[in-house]
Amino acid sequence: MVETKNPFMEKIAYILLGIVALFWLGAILYGMVEAWPFGIIGFIALTAFGLLFAKVVKDRLKNKEDDFYSENVDK
Repeated sequence: MVETKNPFMEKIAYILLGIVALFWLGAILYGMVEAWPFGIIGFIALTAFGLLFAKVVKDRLKNKEDDFYSENVDK
């Protein structure tokens, strides 16, 4: 990971990106409701992607080997 000189700005950037992503997902969901019943296909796909993303994050947080290599291997 690249070291930043100002971690405060990085945190603010992640917060802003998170807010934008939430609004974007909200707009997608709103559009799917407006396109009912065809929007249910997109809703199912979005739910599947969300579940897979949650599984990947959970697996990454539980994997001690990845933590070891990310902290101890020289780049």
